[in-house]
Amino acid sequence: MDFQLKTLGTAQAANEKTDALIVLVADGGTTAMASKSNASDALVAHIDGARKAGDLPQKAGKLLALYRPSGVAAPRVCIASIGDGSAAAVRSAVGAAVQAAKANAPKRLTIVFAQDAQAAAVRAAVLAAADASYVYTTTKPKADARSVRQLVIGVADAAAVKTAFAEASATVAGIELAKEWGNRPGNHCTPTRLAGAAQELSTLPRIQCEVLGPKEVAKLGMGSFISVAQGSSEPLRFIVLRYQGGAKDAAPVVLIGKGITFDTGGVSMKPAAEMDEMKFDMCGAASVLGVFRALGEIKPAINVIGLIPSCENMNDGKALKPGDVVTSMSGQTIEVLNTDAEGRLILCDALTYAQRFSPAAVIDIATLTGACVVALGGVRSGLFSSDDALAAALDVAGEQSQDRCWRLPMDDEYGEGLKSNFADMANIGGRAGGAVVAAKFLQRFVGDFPWAHLDIAGTAWKSGGAKGSTGRPVGLLVSYLTARAADGSGAPAAPRKATRKSRASS
Repeated sequence: MDFQLKTLGTAQAANEKTDALIVLVADGGTTAMASKSNASDALVAHIDGARKAGDLPQKAGKLLALYRPSGVAAPRVCIASIGDGSAAAVRSAVGAAVQAAKANAPKRLTIVFAQDAQAAAVRAAVLAAADASYVYTTTKPKADARSVRQLVIGVADAAAVKTAFAEASATVAGIELAKEWGNRPGNHCTPTRLAGAAQELSTLPRIQCEVLGPKEVAKLGMGSFISVAQGSSEPLRFIVLRYQGGAKDAAPVVLIGKGITFDTGGVSMKPAAEMDEMKFDMCGAASVLGVFRALGEIKPAINVIGLIPSCENMNDGKALKPGDVVTSMSGQTIEVLNTDAEGRLILCDALTYAQRFSPAAVIDIATLTGACVVALGGVRSGLFSSDDALAAALDVAGEQSQDRCWRLPMDDEYGEGLKSNFADMANIGGRAGGAVVAAKFLQRFVGDFPWAHLDIAGTAWKSGGAKGSTGRPVGLLVSYLTARAADGSGAPAAPRKATRKSRASS
């Protein structure tokens, strides 16, 4: 989809040649973007008339559709209330308006703000329009593809929001790459194919890709990762992406994405109902690909490493069994009490590998626990961290991007259930606090660097009639990285020692 940003008032928008026009109207008036000339403003007249008649409530998301209104070039106009004009209100209104406009398959869609628009509102409009118009077609050759080819955003001063618009457009490209690979069925998204998608990103500026296979991973001593892959005929892949936007000696931010391209649960097999959705168990990996896609366009002054351990969790005579003890890359041994708790088994080796980069921060992203879905549903991703500053920065990025997270506790007592009589630790504890226990497991493999874990089990995809990948948390991560780059945080940084309270239990 082609994105364009234009300086458009409501009077100019009335003359815009477009298949459909969406006018966003905030509370408190409609004349802020009217033409400076003495000419009448047809759109303002229609909006004021609708408001006076009570046909356009001020509540965000309320719509009024007009067909060939007088004085307007567009054949179809949708007036949408955006309430207080906040990013959340804009996202709600634009999503509803674009969904309504889709019925007529517009190729050129114009969205104009009837009042001055802040950067956050413009960003929200771009992301919402793209999300509402997205269509997956890779394995649906007869499906109607996305009709919108060109999206025009009209604001009072295009120059003032140029950067936000460009970053939003790049973020859309990243989100849609994450959606694409998240939505693909397991036979169309194997570890090898996922690695191919990562290698294609190396055509973008400042991005390099390296892919390690079973022999290289075995040489590294990633016994925990290997144990998950051993029950599948599909060979594992360990993907290493590098984005070099900062100084050569600047410590990178490391992103680690869980890449289980299909999860049967292994010997601890999942119920058959909804097992098809376990193709989404690589959405953490997909989000890392999406972030790098966006970085290649935005080109922020920061260094980023992407690590993706990818394999299937399947069953055959070689499959991992409950009670088996495996040795991780760190040398710590793990008693596998449940083979369906496999995500942490591949992430722990990636966390150990990340230490070689002397990172400024490490963030892992994983569809890790059903317990997180119970706790937070599909609204916010779970955030766990050993570093208050990193957690706060991710929280702010989530609010700015409308891709929110919520921090959960990391008390040492939560790790008590991981004790084992036969290994350094077990891979599961009891049911209570399962999402926190999983995070405490990962924390045992974290070195002396700021670390955060995002559990996206509830936010990475939707079920039911709207089943499909959401592309989250690409928006959150891009917002975090661009803010870090803007703050000059790409400079070399010494590793921070974890506080006693944040250390893992022994």
